[in-house]
Amino acid sequence: MKVLDPTHEQHAADGQPAQRLDSLEGASIGIITNGKEGTDQLFSNISDLLRERHGVGDVHVRRKASYSAPAETEILDEAKRWTAVITGVGD
Repeated sequence: MKVLDPTHEQHAADGQPAQRLDSLEGASIGIITNGKEGTDQLFSNISDLLRERHGVGDVHVRRKASYSAPAETEILDEAKRWTAVITGVGD
């Protein structure tokens, strides 16, 4: 059996991980979805849980135009105003 490593062969640029949030209370959370089947209900449920369990303020769900392309500039510009971002895929 041969096990393949799916990671990209180039190393990521040096950087620092984002600082952890102390709390999500009142936070503005963005969700960027690839728009594939199954994501609408998934992210709706996640939005509800974030509000109910963690006191999140606003949840902004944005759908990319194409599941196989990076998020559009408009979405990335908007994301700069969010406290945190969640991305995900569905099938």
